[in-house]
Amino acid sequence: MRGARGWVVAGLISVAIAALAFMVQPHQDSPEHSSNSDAANGTSAARLFAAAMGHPTDQVSGAFALPEPFGVMFVFTPTSPYTADEAERTRLWVRSGGLLVYASEKGDPELDRAFGVTRLGGYTDGSVQIGDPVVPGVSNVAGASVVMPLDPGPDQVPFLRTPDGLVAGYLQRISSGAVVVLADPLVLCNGYLDKRDNGRLLADLLGLASPSAAVLFDEYHHGVILSDFSPQAWVTTPWGAALLWLLVAIFAGLVLRGRSFGPRIARPAEAARADVEWAVAVGQLLRRSSARAVTLGLLATATERTVAARTGIPLQPRERFWNALWVRVPALAADLAEAENALYASAASEADLLKAAQRLHRIAHPVAVGARERTPASDRVA
Repeated sequence: MRGARGWVVAGLISVAIAALAFMVQPHQDSPEHSSNSDAANGTSAARLFAAAMGHPTDQVSGAFALPEPFGVMFVFTPTSPYTADEAERTRLWVRSGGLLVYASEKGDPELDRAFGVTRLGGYTDGSVQIGDPVVPGVSNVAGASVVMPLDPGPDQVPFLRTPDGLVAGYLQRISSGAVVVLADPLVLCNGYLDKRDNGRLLADLLGLASPSAAVLFDEYHHGVILSDFSPQAWVTTPWGAALLWLLVAIFAGLVLRGRSFGPRIARPAEAARADVEWAVAVGQLLRRSSARAVTLGLLATATERTVAARTGIPLQPRERFWNALWVRVPALAADLAEAENALYASAASEADLLKAAQRLHRIAHPVAVGARERTPASDRVA
């Protein structure tokens, strides 16, 4: 059984190492069109081209920080969904003068909502897309074999169409900025920039901004981010579903292969403790901690409380209690004061402490007349 558990642990470690190696090694495929990838469907060439054109280039990663106004940001196929706040911040950034190039096969729900992007449900041929005068010098571009066409509104100007006349890309002016929406990101990817007029299309898009504008590529939404750990991510994303099935498999394996360490032992019923046991326990605790000062205070306070109950004199305030006790029962007050003085004087010896405690006990609980111990004269006066 221990061997089986060892194999399970070893398997999990192997999976973790394989996943780490997969993340570290250069990928030969980039379905999210990352600007870090040199694959045919990556966009590292677009970033190098922008730098060669004199634009400062960078990536949005680690935190979702938008570039300065009048900058350019490329968003390629987000694999981690935008939140409503991030989409709204992006829309406000565009309104302030930014240029957003948003290229995605199926789109992001929040980003589509923020910019009013409407997509048709089916797919159509997109291998050759025809340009119009909105992008000068671009007659046609080569892209994916099929695309999901767009359904632009009145203020969304198409500049790319599929062979059957459906819209594959449009430009929309929003206040001081603009957004370019592409239904096919491949037209800007590494392996397609040298096909037909794809390179000219990228140059025309960068030409919509100033020559010194910063160009950023959104890599923040190409990885696992904090918002991905929301409950819906476990059922709506492939990695969440896969991780959930992995956890279920591990749990089922541990349940089927595991065993208890021994027979179950019933929990004994708790018995009520007697008052004497509690008193003995507190006494032992005070003795082991050498808390004589605490013991002295407890004994004196308990005795005064008992005397106050017998004589009917309120214990608080303490000064008024003693004044009334000296007036009403002076003999009892004298015995109590003398016993307390002896108690505090006996703190150095346990034997003297015991004698002083016994004297306080006789004052608090005097024995009846005729008993073995004589009742103190103070009690008779009382």
